[in-house]
Amino acid sequence: MNAIGGAGAPGAEFVIRGARPEDSARILKFIEKLADYDGEKDQIAATAEDIRESLFGKKQAEVIFGEENGEPVAFAVYFQNYSTFLGKANLYLEDLFVEERCRGRGYGKAMLRRLAEIAVRRGFERLDWLCLNSKTGAVGFYERLGAAAFDDRKLFRLQGDALRALADVRR
Repeated sequence: MNAIGGAGAPGAEFVIRGARPEDSARILKFIEKLADYDGEKDQIAATAEDIRESLFGKKQAEVIFGEENGEPVAFAVYFQNYSTFLGKANLYLEDLFVEERCRGRGYGKAMLRRLAEIAVRRGFERLDWLCLNSKTGAVGFYERLGAAAFDDRKLFRLQGDALRALADVRR
């Protein structure tokens, strides 16, 4: 746990900490807040038990919380990915969310700084993430941090029936 300087409301202490199994329901609440913000709350299928099992049982991803005066106001979900071109692992940020009432206090930057520290400490070369084009404020924020956007790539996804159909073909 480390308090950060230069961020937050006057007199506020912002601390970033790793999530623990007992935070599973809190993680789900943040996921729901993010989905609501993105207008996709109906897409949530995860339960607190799913979160507990995948994060703390199978260790498929990790979570950090940003707390203002002991209250969680930000979270980030991340995991290791791999670049064949680099021949090295990297960090992938799946989700970053700061409570609306706490935006503009430097907490998003502090969370990204912590993720960059984790990546460097683990010997990774990159920190990657996706951002919707429609989130122009976030895009500008990331660009001001020095992040580069790639317009020459598209995200593809197989899910549901299409995923199962392909899996059947490959048996």
